[in-house]
Amino acid sequence: MTDTALTAEALGKRFGRRGGWALRECGFRLPAGRVCAVVGPNGAGKSTLLALAAGLLPPTEGRLTVLGTTPAEARPRVGFVAQDKPLYPQLTVAETLLMGADLNPGRWDAAVAEKVVGALDPKARVRALSGGQRTRVALALALGKRPELLLLDEPMADLDPLARHELMGTLMAEAAQYGTTIAMSSHVVAELEDSCDHLLLVGDGRIRLAGEIDELRAAHRRVSGAADTAALGAHTVVESRTTGRQLTALIRPAGPVTGDWRTSVPSLEELVLAHLRNPEAPALTTAPAVPEESAA
Repeated sequence: MTDTALTAEALGKRFGRRGGWALRECGFRLPAGRVCAVVGPNGAGKSTLLALAAGLLPPTEGRLTVLGTTPAEARPRVGFVAQDKPLYPQLTVAETLLMGADLNPGRWDAAVAEKVVGALDPKARVRALSGGQRTRVALALALGKRPELLLLDEPMADLDPLARHELMGTLMAEAAQYGTTIAMSSHVVAELEDSCDHLLLVGDGRIRLAGEIDELRAAHRRVSGAADTAALGAHTVVESRTTGRQLTALIRPAGPVTGDWRTSVPSLEELVLAHLRNPEAPALTTAPAVPEESAA
């Protein structure tokens, strides 16, 4: 067992010799046992990062450590659900779960897999299932493996609100009962705020924010008042907007915020959107890429 699920050091991925960089100079550490939100706009590099962690892609530069070893060696201990949720369309639901058991001897938990599948007809073929039903089967395969690290790329995108709520509850129960580390990408930031305790914000192929959500929120302030940005002095202004005579800004305080400002701690959604709207804002990583005990 390791206390770190993922460690990236100067990690980069380029597709083709002349292709652009999907990721570049990424450094972060995801402690074990966390539920991590991986967020960012389309094309930011989220899917590439998860595929690298799953051992499906080799890095072009840098290093990625998964559960204390290489992604290839960690693969038996990792569950991964890709955006397109690839399954064998000719198999039935029951046959798919039997395949999962055969591929994961000694690790397969049939009870968990059947719980995730729920009331789906075990004789139904995968090709006849709806998108949401295929998501259930794909998640059942990943969770039935009883992984130490679960990587989910937009897992809830084709589920209705009730199904999302039920499956999110299943994921949280898994994390709480077995200490499973979950890294989950999503575009619905507000949906992740109540479930996740760690954040990786990816923008333009780089890590913009990384760390415990509470610590990242506490490192910022949302301020509003009648003054202009010059009055914020030495503070780092991530984003500012003026409506009439009212200025609203998200800042990273360099000290006490003085003056006639109304201040509050930003929500996760406010924090993420402000950094995405201003790609030039300096990055912040509260969890170092190399644990202090290893660097000593």
